[in-house]
Amino acid sequence: MTDYLSNYLFEWCELLVLWLHVIAGIAWIGASFYFVWLDDHLEPASGPEPLDAGVAGELWAVHGGGFYRSRKYRVAPERLPPTLHWFYWEAYTTWISGFALLCLLYFREANIYLIDPAVMALSKFAAIGIALGVIVANWVVYDGLCRSALGRKPKWLAVAIALMSVVDAWGLCHVFSGRGAFMVFGASLGTIMVANVLFVIIPGQRELVRAKQEGREVDPQPGLRGKQRSRHNTYFTLPVLFVMISGHFAMTYGARANWLVLLAMSFAGACIRGWFVARHKPEGRHGLKAALPAAFAAVTLVCLIVALAPANRLVVARGMASAPVPTGSAIMAIVHKRCAPCHSATPSAKFGFASPPLGIVFANLHDLRVRRTEVEAMLASDTMPPGDVTGLTQQERTEILTWITQRGKK
Repeated sequence: MTDYLSNYLFEWCELLVLWLHVIAGIAWIGASFYFVWLDDHLEPASGPEPLDAGVAGELWAVHGGGFYRSRKYRVAPERLPPTLHWFYWEAYTTWISGFALLCLLYFREANIYLIDPAVMALSKFAAIGIALGVIVANWVVYDGLCRSALGRKPKWLAVAIALMSVVDAWGLCHVFSGRGAFMVFGASLGTIMVANVLFVIIPGQRELVRAKQEGREVDPQPGLRGKQRSRHNTYFTLPVLFVMISGHFAMTYGARANWLVLLAMSFAGACIRGWFVARHKPEGRHGLKAALPAAFAAVTLVCLIVALAPANRLVVARGMASAPVPTGSAIMAIVHKRCAPCHSATPSAKFGFASPPLGIVFANLHDLRVRRTEVEAMLASDTMPPGDVTGLTQQERTEILTWITQRGKK
């Protein structure tokens, strides 16, 4: 009873922290996307009143029943206003809540979500240590690249960051379970994003403010470095969002070459964001050049859809047609032993669930038939049970798949 109550409270903790993570993430991403959009829509300042020579551009907008006029200075105004609004707690709250989720779910239940003995046999301590090391190392390498001579060559810097992501995805998917590898990859990108805010963007803005307050000449470099990191963050956003939802789609993290799937989805996400950025620029609002990123994303997604299509399912079904079909009672014996410890009305407390994952319960053959498509996909991709925590054998997996193929529709 104590274990069940503990798991129940942990589920509530996970729910509330996830809720906070989503709320903070929406606020951060919304503000980030808005300011990138605002930057790309600035026009030369105009109007009958005298203009400050330091104004780089302005934008008029209508929203919420009123008109807004936004202006951006090339460096800083002559006099600072009494009130300045900063945007950073959204980023910090998103990362803090995300890291808390990583600890509550992927670290606390590392044997289920992070470790896959079929990929690499790791102790819980080793898996957590490697994950944390990768997250920190990615920031150190990325920050070093940005501060190096490559930082002054945007295209070569982009290539270097892309190569780092390739190595990262390949390595993680050969160390952790597919789901765990995807999550650590996303956590690494998210950490880079918030570290950009903490160590580069906000310090640069504070230096601009201090220089004006102290009457010193304002150095534009901190602001330019901050703008560079802000641009990187906007391209990292959609890959991170994909990772956040990928746990619901075993066809991605459970694919044979899952690291390529991760890279393809990340590339497509960056291209989609690139399309939005390009079409917001004055020169990109007309013509085909701005549509190229969208075309790259579409081609990548189509290729991925084709590559992940279960083309071999018909072959597998024909091969199983000649195999003896297990009885329903034999199948339920396997289900009760290997699946029901988690997927039952009262899951076994030792696996850390107070309620069945995703509300899926396998109490009888009817439940298997109702979830036939999902069960087949999970078993065929070897993603269930996660971490092989219940010891499902390949023979048992084959028997369930045979029964589903032959009797699952009845």
